[in-house]
Amino acid sequence: MANWLDGKVVDNRRLNEYLTALIIDVDLGDYEAGQFVRIGLPDGEDVLARPYSLVNTPQEQHLEVYFNVVEEGPLSPRLFDLQAGDDVLVSDNPSGFLTVTEIPACKHLWMIATGTGIGPFLAILKSAAAWQKFDKIVLCYSVSYAAELAYQDVIERIMTEHGDRFHFVPVVTRESQPGALGKRLPLLLQDGSLEQHAGISINADDSHVMMCGSSDMITDVSAELSARDMKKHRRRDPGHFTTEKYH
Repeated sequence: MANWLDGKVVDNRRLNEYLTALIIDVDLGDYEAGQFVRIGLPDGEDVLARPYSLVNTPQEQHLEVYFNVVEEGPLSPRLFDLQAGDDVLVSDNPSGFLTVTEIPACKHLWMIATGTGIGPFLAILKSAAAWQKFDKIVLCYSVSYAAELAYQDVIERIMTEHGDRFHFVPVVTRESQPGALGKRLPLLLQDGSLEQHAGISINADDSHVMMCGSSDMITDVSAELSARDMKKHRRRDPGHFTTEKYH
């Protein structure tokens, strides 16, 4: 069972009225880019906590979690209202399988995210390990509205640093946005436009797909990949796609 570390909020960087990045000062110890921790607050004699993926790399000074507020939720509205100097609890056992070390050898890594599921992929993209292992990385980031495309400065920096080894595919489903694809991710796989945009194909021979975000997206994209003779990756049974669900 995890122990709780005493963290201190450094900043609360609001994107809008329901999305924010919480920056936390805490000594977490060793972990890998792409993993998650539980963030919590006291609730009587107990701790109310939920898992959140880390946007930061282990080399960065502070932890960063990106999340949306659930208005009637028991925890996220309280976290959303935290300010610099407030106390917060962080579990001491980072975990999760969206890490470079968990992925079998392949040429092309695809990262498919919806909403706040972008977090672990940003951590991986900012780390050195992925660029040492894969020839090309494609980030597909799907949101409802263009204003929800967070961390564009980080993504632009990654594009500058890695050139044609990195390809970014923004997807905006509920309004027209120049430069962005406009269909749900499973449909973009079905009609080939996702791969056409990236300039490479998704296949069982040279690709691995990481997914993080809504359960519906993960279920539907997994079905599309399975139709291509790709299977879910497990440590004892290596496969072609890895998932992390956000509910």
